[in-house]
Amino acid sequence: MNILNLIKVSVNAVLNNKMRSFLSMLGIIIGVAAVIAMMSIGQGSKESIRRELSTMGTNLLTIRPGADMRGGVRQDPSAMQTLKPADYERICAEKKYVSNVSPEVTSAGQVIFGNNNTNSTIYGEAPEYLEIKQWDVQYGDCFTDEDIRKASKVCVVGKTIVDELFGEGKEEEAIGKNIRFKSIPMRIVGVLKSKGYNSWGMDQDNVIIAPYTCVMKRIAAQTYFSSIVCSALTEELSDPAIEELNQILRSNHKIKDTSGASDDFTIRSQAEMMQTMSSTMDTVTTILGIAAGFSLLIAGIGIMNIMLVSVTERTKEIGLRMAVGATGFVISFQFLIESILISITGGIFGVALGVAASNFVMPIFGMPSTVPAWSIFLSFGVCVIIGIVFGYIPARKAASMDPIEAIRHE
Repeated sequence: MNILNLIKVSVNAVLNNKMRSFLSMLGIIIGVAAVIAMMSIGQGSKESIRRELSTMGTNLLTIRPGADMRGGVRQDPSAMQTLKPADYERICAEKKYVSNVSPEVTSAGQVIFGNNNTNSTIYGEAPEYLEIKQWDVQYGDCFTDEDIRKASKVCVVGKTIVDELFGEGKEEEAIGKNIRFKSIPMRIVGVLKSKGYNSWGMDQDNVIIAPYTCVMKRIAAQTYFSSIVCSALTEELSDPAIEELNQILRSNHKIKDTSGASDDFTIRSQAEMMQTMSSTMDTVTTILGIAAGFSLLIAGIGIMNIMLVSVTERTKEIGLRMAVGATGFVISFQFLIESILISITGGIFGVALGVAASNFVMPIFGMPSTVPAWSIFLSFGVCVIIGIVFGYIPARKAASMDPIEAIRHE
């Protein structure tokens, strides 16, 4: 058996029926392109979310009130008042694995300047909040610890607030101006560097940050925090930092380890959130890949159908080859090569189309995409398997023919 001769015969057979071969390849081309495109969208979205979360600090830790049972009913954590100024003060005094700490109080409402107004959320924070969340002040300065002690009515604002109230490009002119939030005048001391929209479509520049004492006393009128945000010394020390915070809060809230009582707070790390989001996106990517993979299954059935037609059309040729000494194995191997050739050729074009769509077409529509190298190798592997699996039945049919009956076939 001459392998090169069989390959040459198979190539000629494919080229002699160009249109039919192309239509057989078309299913593979579309299927492979769809798989690569879906994989690239999933991978691109995953990396986009990871980058988005990384901009908030990979060592970020968030303490929130925990849900509680009252009268057999589980309370909403946001309604709990378990985080107090004493917790913040003790964390600041005893922290070892935590670098920065900021209490957080929020309130949503209307912001007014002159005849202009917009809706926004004011965040009551400590000055360290900007470093924790990796915010930069582009114009002016941040409020100070003295402003915290005096509960000064000062704030730093995002670019969207400036654009809505003062007009675009008025960031420097906004410094020193007084805006009103829920009728409370707030003097702008700084404008934040623009961050734009995040992966969830939220405008990160539509924000007002003020001293937490001011927001607690003058706006929200509450004595507790909505949350406390911290940053571990490094991402690797996030777990020791969580353990440290857990011990401080349990001690401050008089929760004994031997009592079996549950914590009235929860601590979440950015790394934990990134892991959760990555796991979710991996699941979504797998589902997208499986959905696109069904088109490859249909393409394989199309190849098998075309090869069965080819075997029927070339029955007399098969009989003549058997009559001059070709074995059933040689005949079946020839048709198997044709099937694999069609499948792999279609795969090559499919990879090119999928990569082109991922790199050039999807960015036009604002869809994040990154072509993982393994998706290309996987596509080629699947194409070979399709060629073998769906070419086997036609090949066996050709090999099992009776030479005499095949020669008599009309």
